Amino acid sequence: MAEDLTAVDFFRDRRLTDDPYPFYKALRDKCPVSRENHYGVTMVTGWQEAVDVYNDAETFSSCISVTGPFPGFPVPLEGDDVTDVIIEHRDEIPFSDQLPTLDPPTHTDHRALLMRLITPKRLKENEDAMWQLADDILDDFLAPGRGEFIGGFAGPFTLRVIADLLGVPDEDRDDLLDRLARGTHGSAVGNADKTMNKTPLEHLYEVFATYVEDRRADPRDDVLTGLATATFPDGSLPEVGDVVRVATNVFSAGQETTVRLLSTALKVLGDRPDVQATLRRDRSLLPNFIEECLRIESPVKGDFRLSRVPTTIGEQSLAAGTTVMVINGAANRDPRRFSDPDTFDPERKNARQHLAFGRGIHSCPGAPLARAETRVGLERLLDRTSDIRISESDHGPAGDRRYSYIPTYILRGLTELHVEFDVV
Repeated sequence: MAEDLTAVDFFRDRRLTDDPYPFYKALRDKCPVSRENHYGVTMVTGWQEAVDVYNDAETFSSCISVTGPFPGFPVPLEGDDVTDVIIEHRDEIPFSDQLPTLDPPTHTDHRALLMRLITPKRLKENEDAMWQLADDILDDFLAPGRGEFIGGFAGPFTLRVIADLLGVPDEDRDDLLDRLARGTHGSAVGNADKTMNKTPLEHLYEVFATYVEDRRADPRDDVLTGLATATFPDGSLPEVGDVVRVATNVFSAGQETTVRLLSTALKVLGDRPDVQATLRRDRSLLPNFIEECLRIESPVKGDFRLSRVPTTIGEQSLAAGTTVMVINGAANRDPRRFSDPDTFDPERKNARQHLAFGRGIHSCPGAPLARAETRVGLERLLDRTSDIRISESDHGPAGDRRYSYIPTYILRGLTELHVEFDVV
């Protein structure tokens, strides 16, 4: 008898790490909104149902957006309205100081602060610098004719881009890279077998706190001064800690997301010579190619919400205090929204309707930056090579590849990608 995939423990079964998509399909075919039996999480795998949850910040709290059922809410959630209980105990949850877990009105103020950092003008200046940053790293990466892409290019490139956006001094960037590598958040996020610190980005806080305090005392004509002196919408000056949390979130989360997107894009180019040839002939397809990469392999598998009051999603009734997981990777392959959803199509007309960057008030504010970084990185790689191939000695022959993925239930991305290339 064939195994019932919907009965598999999504959060702990490592068989779903490399290829979760058969599980997503089985769950969606059963019902686009269904409760799994291991931890009582309501799994949302349908596109429209996912959009409905993301757009309803009044009914659903984001306090558990990163943690989900592990460690769960710190106290029992009882009754038909758990809003006050969430407010009282939310600070006891890991990541509770980070932007993705905040609810209005606190989230509204902090997101506005972030958007005063990621302005169109600053993004344009940042993109202008990306071309040279990409070339500087490619000079070394391309020289041997082969290399590990994530550590050799994607990681260093995105780190330098985000450091440039935030105005981090050149002399401090190596130290910040080391701190980022040693941080606890990457190893614990979405891993049911590891506990998480309440403030997992604390290893970066002291650095950015020093920057903010220094620029407030001694303003200069630089990005850090703009960050340090930015105000909330009501004109009030944020506490240093508020600014620091926004900056560290951009520095760590933004960098990791783009690394995963870049590696997915290069994997597609290496596995699909036909797609690579098409992009080499017509670079105008790159933006849509990037959207299809986001659709086919969302860097974030899903996001969690906690229902404050009884509600209905799709045709399913949810009680107050229900943990909901919106599975982006499943919604992005919903055949009701995307035709032939498991096929990669660089010219797909509605590719940008994917939910890789979420929807609603928590849609990723760094999405324009991630798209620009990926486009610039791919442009320069295509400019400076005549062919890019997946290394068969590391990943196996075409049709029988071996890839390793981050072993978590919330993030989706390769751990390494070995490629070979012909340099122009």
